[in-house]
Amino acid sequence: MSQNLVDPQGRFVWYELATTDADSAKAFYAGVMGWGTRDMSIPGTNYTVFTVQEAPVSGLMHLPDDARRRGARPRWLGYVGVDDVDATADRIKHLGGAVLVPPTNVLDVSRFAVVADPQMATFGLITWSDSGQERQTERTAPGRVGWHELLAADRERALSFYGAAFGWQRAAATKGRMGTYQLFSAGSETVGGIVTKPRTVSVPSWVYYFNVDDIDVTVKCVADAGGHVVEGPIEIPSGSWVVHCTDPQSAMFALVGKRSYKAIIRFGSASARTTSGAVS
Repeated sequence: MSQNLVDPQGRFVWYELATTDADSAKAFYAGVMGWGTRDMSIPGTNYTVFTVQEAPVSGLMHLPDDARRRGARPRWLGYVGVDDVDATADRIKHLGGAVLVPPTNVLDVSRFAVVADPQMATFGLITWSDSGQERQTERTAPGRVGWHELLAADRERALSFYGAAFGWQRAAATKGRMGTYQLFSAGSETVGGIVTKPRTVSVPSWVYYFNVDDIDVTVKCVADAGGHVVEGPIEIPSGSWVVHCTDPQSAMFALVGKRSYKAIIRFGSASARTTSGAVS
């Protein structure tokens, strides 16, 4: 698996699942994604790192009790790499966002904060203490996050905020079943899309898409492991297929990959229907 050294500034560089049942989540994602696990607990906090071929891809921790009392539910959180967590957190407040967890050091590993944009979609900020941790595996590699999607209350206002916060730029836009889908780039690379959220989504949120080799095989693993397919598979312009899922603790995540079955089963929130045809 090749590795490329990229500038982490303004890019999602880490992903973390906070959940109510860490043991169950560990077994679920190991089975569905094929991830390995590594115990990286620190005094007072149990922490697991998910790995692909020994390389870290994401983290797992127990959802803090005080967060649960405030109404937080199990969720994936993406962290944007920044040069200065404190200065970026201040800039986010100045732009109308909020700081939910103030800048905090994690031993000699990192400094992080948890923030929200003006529409209250949450994400994290992080600066690694060791610059070697900024080494990123190819974004299209299996087991990695290959796409980032913001379900926003207002697409244009969201793009304006993230442009001011991180320098993200408007890329191409497409028309789909949810309206205009606005792509954005970090640096010179298109890494995600912003769309106005459907009414069925109660609050603006980020969705992270994990790359898989075969959507149908992975969807079966999700069901067998106690997860739920919310929507999909849906074909996208690249020829890949996407699926929205929840894990057994109801944390939302998504999958993106190819299909190999000639008999294509479409899963939907209301009903399932079968179509046939070859999948390239």
